[in-house]
Formats: sequence, structure tokens, C-alpha cells
Amino acid sequence: MLQLTPHMKILVAIEAVDFRNGIDGLSSICRKRLNQDPFSGTVFIFRNRRRTAIKILVFDGLGYFLVLRRFSRGHLKWWPQECDTPITELAARELQVLINKGIPQYAQFEEDWRPLPGH
Repeated sequence: MLQLTPHMKILVAIEAVDFRNGIDGLSSICRKRLNQDPFSGTVFIFRNRRRTAIKILVFDGLGYFLVLRRFSRGHLKWWPQECDTPITELAARELQVLINKGIPQYAQFEEDWRPLPGH
């Protein structure tokens, strides 16, 4: 089972990817385009060109999880804008909003009581 916890590093690939890619193709994108180690335990988020689906890739020490979330209607309302880096970081609670087609910047979250190390 895949659980999102506040201490997880979550990276969103800004550019759309070909969703014919499976685990091997997406882990290759992590290494070559994103300059990240797919074995690091980082959660990687990808979208298709039409913004109608996302894929989540994460290695847990035993193997990979690859999760596909395809929306029945509509498309993602928000995705990080292109900038000088091919990825951007999200908090776990922001990813929960994104998975449900919300806009993380508009979500109202309680302030962290104590910041997590590395955040």
C-alpha cells in the first residue's frame, strides 16, 4: 500500500510525459531529464499531455509502485508552470489536493506546528 506522509519528498515533473511509459520508462526520465535517482524513495508525479491523468512512481526499498489516476471527467485545473528547472517540490497535503483535481495554492492548510527537517 502506498501512503503519503509529511516527511516524503515529492517531486512534480513540469513537462508532460508519454503515458505509454511504464516503470522503466519513467525511471529513465527521472535519471536523464530530471537528474534524480528513482531509487531514492522520492515520490515522482507525472501528467499526460491532455491533463486527464497523472502517474505516481515511487521505490520503497523492495520494488516500485506505479499508480495511475485517470479522471472520469474534466482535467487538471493546475500544474506547475515551466521555469528554469524540470521539477518542482510539493508537500504531501498539496499532492492530496492535486490528486483530487484541486489547486494546491488555493487550499487552506493549518500552519505547521513544528517544521519537519529538510523542509
